Amino acid sequence: MKQVTATGQTVDEAVESALAQLNTTRDRTDIQIIDEGKKGIFGIFGTKPAVVKVTVKDDPVEKAQEYLESVVQTMGIPAKLDVTRNGKNVTFQLSGEKMAVLIGKRGQTLNSLQYLTQLVANRFSDQYLNIMVDAENYRGRREETLIQLAERLADKVSRTKQDVKLEPMPSYERKVIHTTLANHKKVKTSSSGSDPNRHIVISPVE
Repeated sequence: MKQVTATGQTVDEAVESALAQLNTTRDRTDIQIIDEGKKGIFGIFGTKPAVVKVTVKDDPVEKAQEYLESVVQTMGIPAKLDVTRNGKNVTFQLSGEKMAVLIGKRGQTLNSLQYLTQLVANRFSDQYLNIMVDAENYRGRREETLIQLAERLADKVSRTKQDVKLEPMPSYERKVIHTTLANHKKVKTSSSGSDPNRHIVISPVE
């Protein structure tokens, strides 16, 4: 954590001095006023400088990136990591030769990495960040698979008039199913159970 103590004739001057030393801006720091200083007689005699302590805030995305890189390295998997920020949405895209190991069966390893990385990011963030960890565009391919699955099962439910229960899925995967079938005239979707076993049930519309 970068931190400096700086002085100046005024608090603002002391802060500006600290920001220059840290090469950062006010919005990325915590500022603690140690002494507001005192103007002396005629502005000269008895003058006491203002003293501030300025600390650079940890960047939540950088912290999350450091964590993810350390986990992947510990797993012994060489990977390139690209970061994309879009407001509160942050995507970590991993690429390399052994991505199947990082993805795991039905994305379970990737989902666990994403969950833990999101915890780290939000520990250091003032506002909630939505973190996605992807590997070789697995999320996009998985979404296409889920859309096809939803449409296939909806046809089955329409035909048999019987409920179909899907396997447990993380919330963003369940959302894909719900969204895909939201305007379907013959079936409806609902979620049942509690995490990590929460799952979707597709039912016929009576």
